[in-house]
Amino acid sequence: MSRPLARAVHPIAWWVWALGLAAAASLTTNPLVLATILVVAGVVVMARRTDAPWARAFRAYLALGLVVIAIRMVFLIVLGGTAITRGHVLLRVPEVPMPGFMRGVTLGGAVSVESVVYALYDGMRLATVLCCVGAANALANPKRALRTLPGALYELGVAITVALTVAPQLVESVQRVRRARKLRGAHDTRRRALRATTMPVLEDALARSFQLAAAMDSRGYGRTGAVPRSLRRATGVLLIAALCGLCVGAYGLLDVTTPGWLGLPMLVAGLACAAAGLAIGNRRVVRTRYRPDVWAGAEWLTAACGVVAVTATIVAAHVEPAALNPSIVPLVWPAIPTIAVVGIALAVLPAWCTPPPVSSTIDLGATEPVAAPVRALVASEAAS
Repeated sequence: MSRPLARAVHPIAWWVWALGLAAAASLTTNPLVLATILVVAGVVVMARRTDAPWARAFRAYLALGLVVIAIRMVFLIVLGGTAITRGHVLLRVPEVPMPGFMRGVTLGGAVSVESVVYALYDGMRLATVLCCVGAANALANPKRALRTLPGALYELGVAITVALTVAPQLVESVQRVRRARKLRGAHDTRRRALRATTMPVLEDALARSFQLAAAMDSRGYGRTGAVPRSLRRATGVLLIAALCGLCVGAYGLLDVTTPGWLGLPMLVAGLACAAAGLAIGNRRVVRTRYRPDVWAGAEWLTAACGVVAVTATIVAAHVEPAALNPSIVPLVWPAIPTIAVVGIALAVLPAWCTPPPVSSTIDLGATEPVAAPVRALVASEAAS
């Protein structure tokens, strides 16, 4: 049986999948569900990431998630230790009296087990959302995602792309500088190595920014077509209305206490305004597209897995809300919401049901005829 043809999955499909997992994580504080999301994201990243340096950023996002949890715990002890007054006191931090105009703010005091668990759940939820974004950064090439955006969102997409690629580019720069120092035989202490690495990393980031600007300028970025002022105003009004409709509709779907008309109807109206605004705004931007990315069955499956994950979590929020948000007072062991866990577990399917990523290295153990000359060349070079 022949192996499937290696190709890159559409970046928008990866982002839909990751945002679905992130939305599911934002709806729960159950550590078992959050751990399931992290496992699913980690398995898919390990199976379908490329060998590009920026694809290794998921580990940095995991470390950032641990830092977020630690900061949340420190804030609890320093500022919010008495937020949950009932419970078992774990320790007492010296309390600092506050002036009258800062009434309601406490520094120190008794820290209960329940408040620590609450901070752990809350910090783990935020860390899981960050890791889902990191999974999208590791799987989808941001530059290819920018190329697929509609013309009306091109400028906004550039800003978002630059913001999202900060962490992967820094990781790549740090790895390149460390590799160069090792080749030069540098064996400094950790503090001296940090001081010697900071400036080269910043210089490398600045140089890459200049290269990006020059590449955009050489490709005619910013060309606009002649569009009447009325169409420009109509585009702006439609996009603002779409943004408001999408925000209100998403809030209505995520919050079970809101009226029904704030959910799906507002979301559909926002999508309609967005489609109309993008169709009109595309006339203003003049650009060509070379080798457009393929959207096939693998992309539909990947995007559907993210939609299924968040949909199952929304259904579980209505069917078994106590399982998605375990009780803190009294403190109970979190139950497993079956509907949400099954929907999230299905999001692991892209690890096997999508084409393997394109590798920039040559497999010398391959059995194809093209590998034989490569092995002969490597053997001759090793013998000489």
